[in-house]
Amino acid sequence: MSRNAEERLLIEGPAGPLELVVTRGDDPTAVAVICHPHPLHGGTLHNKVVHTLMRAARDQGASTVRFNFRGVGKSGGEHAAGQGEIDDCLAVIDWAHGHLGAEPLWLMGFSFGGYVAAAAACRLETWPRQLVLVGPSVERLPFGDLMPLPGPASVMMGEADEVVASAAVFALLEGKPGIKMVRFPDTGHFFHGRLVELKEAVEAQLD
Repeated sequence: MSRNAEERLLIEGPAGPLELVVTRGDDPTAVAVICHPHPLHGGTLHNKVVHTLMRAARDQGASTVRFNFRGVGKSGGEHAAGQGEIDDCLAVIDWAHGHLGAEPLWLMGFSFGGYVAAAAACRLETWPRQLVLVGPSVERLPFGDLMPLPGPASVMMGEADEVVASAAVFALLEGKPGIKMVRFPDTGHFFHGRLVELKEAVEAQLD
């Protein structure tokens, strides 16, 4: 299978089937699991920022997994206010480690998915090799309860974010031990017109 080919799968999750889209690297250096934005506000694995994160990881040699949280697309179950979605993420990570043949984990998330990724990382026995959070939701979800994060993270944040207050993200995360903050001036939540720059910034953090 070509490294650019996408494979659509259903796996068993905590609340029913979970829908996955997978790319398999020929000789993968890592496996990237990517979490999408809020399910009740149109967030799916097809989101453009999520797709950009996938492309960044794929182009840096990783196998990748995008997935729909419970109740989205072909994934079973119902929205669970972030807590059930953490379980979904952990189930996908477990599946990815067992089926994609690359041990180092690059865990990524956008908005709601940024909180879920960070919370899932906190429940893993080993901190991800890379944790990349784009516009993470820090006010509507209990991100503060995760602090201080047990390991390093890279945070990509638009300074003109109209959904997640950039000031709240900077206050909670910027300058904290292990956190690399990358600011994008004049950039909104969905990185319209800035996706190429976002991809390049994410690639610069991956190893």
